[in-house]
Amino acid sequence: MMWMPELPPFALFFIGALIAAVTRGPLRGAIMVAIPIIGAIQLSMVPEGLHLQFAFLDYQLIPYQVDRLSLMFGYVFHIAAFIAIVYSLHVRDTVQQVAAIMYAGSGLGAVFAGDLLTLFVFWEFLAFTSVFLVWARKSQRAYAAGMRYLIIQVLSGVILLIGALFYAAENGTLAFGYIGLDGIAGWLIFIAFGIKCAFPMAHNWLTDAYPEATPTGTVFLSAFTTKVAVYALARGYPGTELLVYIGAAMTCFPIFFAVIENDLRRVLAYSLINQVGFMVVGIGIGTALAINGAVSHAFNDVIFKGLLFMSMGAVLHMTGRINGSELGGLYKTMPKTTVLCIVGAASISAFPLFSGFVSKSMVMTAALENGFDWIWLMLLFASAGVFHHAGIKIPYFAFFAHDSGIRASDPPTNMLVAMFIAAGLCIAIGIYPAALYSLLPYDTGYNPYDATHVLAQTQLLFFSALAFVWLNLKGLYPPELRSTNLDFDWIYRRVCPNILQRIFSIIWTVDRTLRHAFLVRLDRCLTFVAQRNEGVSSLLSRTYPAGSMVMWVAVILGVYLFLSFVQ
Repeated sequence: MMWMPELPPFALFFIGALIAAVTRGPLRGAIMVAIPIIGAIQLSMVPEGLHLQFAFLDYQLIPYQVDRLSLMFGYVFHIAAFIAIVYSLHVRDTVQQVAAIMYAGSGLGAVFAGDLLTLFVFWEFLAFTSVFLVWARKSQRAYAAGMRYLIIQVLSGVILLIGALFYAAENGTLAFGYIGLDGIAGWLIFIAFGIKCAFPMAHNWLTDAYPEATPTGTVFLSAFTTKVAVYALARGYPGTELLVYIGAAMTCFPIFFAVIENDLRRVLAYSLINQVGFMVVGIGIGTALAINGAVSHAFNDVIFKGLLFMSMGAVLHMTGRINGSELGGLYKTMPKTTVLCIVGAASISAFPLFSGFVSKSMVMTAALENGFDWIWLMLLFASAGVFHHAGIKIPYFAFFAHDSGIRASDPPTNMLVAMFIAAGLCIAIGIYPAALYSLLPYDTGYNPYDATHVLAQTQLLFFSALAFVWLNLKGLYPPELRSTNLDFDWIYRRVCPNILQRIFSIIWTVDRTLRHAFLVRLDRCLTFVAQRNEGVSSLLSRTYPAGSMVMWVAVILGVYLFLSFVQ
C-alpha cells in the first residue's frame, strides 16, 4: 500500500472506468462502488505538498499538488461519486456509467492540479466526459442541449488555455496560485472560470443541459462542474471584490426564474446557481471566515443539492414526469422519497440543525463584518427566495399540492440507499459541524449556533413560509404552467436576430443604392459599347453578385487611391 499515496486520485478513477468498461452485471457494480471508497482511503493517507512534478518546455508542471483547499474538494468529490454511483447501480448503460466515473476522475484531476496546463487538460476532460450524461437521455432535446453544453464548455477551456499562455509569457511560470486581475492573462482566465461557474448571462448552458440529462446523470453533473470552477476561483482570485457583486447577482436573479419554472429539475438548476452565488461572494470577500464559508458551503451543496436532484430523479424514474403541473399527491405512495426530499429542502433552506445553516451563515457574517451591508441584504433576500423555490416549491408541488392521481411507488433500493446516505450527512453535519470545520483551510473558531444567528434565521424562514402560504391561498403565487422560459436566451434568440436582421437590411439597402448609382454611371461610360454590342450593360445591371462585386472593388480602389493621394 506504500505506492497508493503517490497515485493521483484521478488515476484510480480512470483505471476503474477502463475496468468497468469490460465488465458486466454485479461485478461492474462492485468495482464502481469500490473506486471512491479506495480513493477516499488513499486520500486520507496523503500528506500536503507536491507529489508529482516534471519539466515540460522549460516550465515545471505539477499534476498532483495537495493542500487543505484541494483536500476539502477531494473529500467531497469522493463522497459525491460514491453516493451518485450507488444511486445509479440499476442503470445498464456502459457508456453512461464509464463516462460518469471518468467525469468524477476529471473533477479530482482539476482540484489537485498544481499548474494551469494540467488544469486545462482536466477542464476539457470534464466537458467531454460529462456531455455523455446528457446525451444518454437519447432525446432530441437532450442532444441539442448537450451539444450547446459541449460547445460552451470547450470554449471555456480554449479561453483558459489562451489565458495560461499569456500568464506564462508574463510571469515565466505556469504554477496555479493567486492570479488576480492585473493583466490580460488574469482577465482571460477569470472569464474561463466564470463560464464554468455559471456567471450571470453565461449560465444558460446549465439550466438547459442539467434538466435534460438522465435522472442519474444530473446527480453527477450537479456535483462536479460548477464546484471545480468554485475551487479554481478560490485558488486564483480570493479577495477579488468584483466577485462579491457577481456572486450577489447570482444569488438573486435565479429566484425569479425558478418561481415561474414548471420543470422541477430546472428549478433545482436555477437553485444551484443561487447557491454557487453564495460561494462566489465568500471568495470575493476573501477573509479567512469568508473563504471557509465558501468552501464549506460548496461541500454541503454537493450533498444536499445531490439529494434534491436524486429525489426528483426518483420521481422522474417512477412516473416519467417532472413538471409540477403534472405531479402532486405522491406522498401517499412515495413516502420515503417525500421525507428524504424534505430533508434536502430543509438543508438548502439553512434550517438550524441542517447542513446549509452551518456554512451559509459564515458567508453572511463575513459580509457584515467587512462592510458589505447591501450585499448582506441581497443575501438575506436570496435566503428567503431559496426557501420559496427549493425549500417549499419542490416538495410541495411534487408530493403534495393537488392529487394528480399518479400512484407510483418508491424507487429501487439502491436509489433509496443513496438518498438515505445523503440525508444522513445533511443532518450529521448540521448537528455536529465541528467535523466539517476541521477540514477547512483556516481555523477561525466560528460558532454557527450563536443565539443571534439561530433566531434571525428562524424568523426569516417563518415569515418566508407565511408569505408562501398567504400568496398560495390568495391565488397570487405563480401557477405551474406548461410553458417555455427563455431566461437570458431571449437576448440572442429574439433580440439579436432582430438586430442582425436590421443591420443586414441597412447593408443591403446601402449596397443596392451604391450599386445602382455605380451601374448608371457605368452605363453612360459604356454607351458606345452598348450601341455596338447590345445587352452588355443591361446584363451587368441584372446580375446582382457580379455588379455588386465590381462596384465594391471600385469603391475600395477609389478609397485607397484617395488616401494615397492625401498622404
